[in-house]
Order: sequence, then structure tokens, then C-alpha cells
Amino acid sequence: NEMKMIRAIIRPEKEEDVIKELETAGFPSVTKMDVFGRGKQKGIQVGTAVYDELAKSMIMVVVDDAMVDKASGAIALAAKTGNYGDGKIFVSPVEMVSTIRTGKMGI
Repeated sequence: NEMKMIRAIIRPEKEEDVIKELETAGFPSVTKMDVFGRGKQKGIQVGTAVYDELAKSMIMVVVDDAMVDKASGAIALAAKTGNYGDGKIFVSPVEMVSTIRTGKMGI
């Protein structure tokens, strides 16, 4: 089975919605973390102040290759506001997965 890791950088206020949507779509196993970054807009400017390191959330999920569209679609659906800063979804191949407790290979 080919596996993919999906990493989504999203607005922090959309984190709960994204996790719920993933669970509803059949993807209950997620990893989340708080991250900081900026996109093409290089942050935001408020008056004379420029904020170029914005708080974001990163959601990670590993899925079978055939489930990439379903999982990334769930993320996009729940994360989208239609405004700049909604985030990005990155999909990468996963070479190996092993469960520490059992040593079992695969997800």
C-alpha cells in the first residue's frame, strides 16, 4: 500500500472545524501543532506595523494513496474562508510507518 502524508497549514480558528471534518470523513488519526509563518503576502500590515510571522496551525494525517483526495478535500472544505491566509495543503510520499508499541508496519 502506497501512503501519503498530508500537511495542512491553516488558520488557527479553523483547526477544530478541520479536525471534525476529517473525523466525519473517516480520518480520526491526526497530529496538530502550532506553527508560525507567512505566505506570498509576507504577513499583514496594520497601520505602520508589519506582522510577518503569523500564528497558524499545522494538521498532519497519513492516508492510503487512494484516500488523498477525500482527506485533502475535507481539509479544504473546513478550512476555507475565501480570504488570503486560508493556508496550503502539502502531500508527500511516506516511505515507512511502524507502530512503536507493536512493531507493526503500516497504518
